[in-house]
Amino acid sequence: MKAPTKVSYDGVDPSPALSADIERYASKLARLVPDLLGCEVTVSRIESSHKQGNRYLVRVRGKLRDGWLEAGKTPEPDRSHGDPHIAVRDSFDALQRQLEDHQGIQRDRSRARPADQVAD
Repeated sequence: MKAPTKVSYDGVDPSPALSADIERYASKLARLVPDLLGCEVTVSRIESSHKQGNRYLVRVRGKLRDGWLEAGKTPEPDRSHGDPHIAVRDSFDALQRQLEDHQGIQRDRSRARPADQVAD
């Protein structure tokens, strides 16, 4: 089942290529994490420099049954997020790591034995 993805652009013209990248990354997450119920993505331009180019901030929120996980940080001044496609990739990678950690925690909780079954 594909998790619904909501994409919004803040100060950036919507791009079909960028939207396609976002859909591809969201589909990959939905395959890897079956508990993912939805995804919200916001693409923002945080800096508009005529000489050095723009920097982008991409926030990705993943909805789970027990809450939300969010990824995306203000990029360093090294210009690595001067390309919005790279910012999308980095944010989805960070969210994927969080979701995998969350799945591991949930799996460990379900495997834990009740206190009365613990051997002394």
